[in-house]
Amino acid sequence: MTFTVDVPDTMLRALDVSPAEASAKLRLAAAMKFYELGKLSSGAAAELAGIPKPVFLTRLADFGIDAFRMKPEELDQDIEFLRRHEGD
Repeated sequence: MTFTVDVPDTMLRALDVSPAEASAKLRLAAAMKFYELGKLSSGAAAELAGIPKPVFLTRLADFGIDAFRMKPEELDQDIEFLRRHEGD
């Protein structure tokens, strides 16, 4: 699906980008935000951004987004599992 977004010329000048570059930046920013909110998986977000998943994952840091999300209780469970199976 394709949709159109009106972008003021002032924004393009402020970002110092061409319309094509602005389109790519907007897609990437939207993909990052949807991933951060948990609305898209990393694969789906990469597809929205139009970039390979490994590239998407490496770009997360540019946006201050953690590549791996783990709740504290999940980390505690993993640590406990490792302690129980240490030396197996």
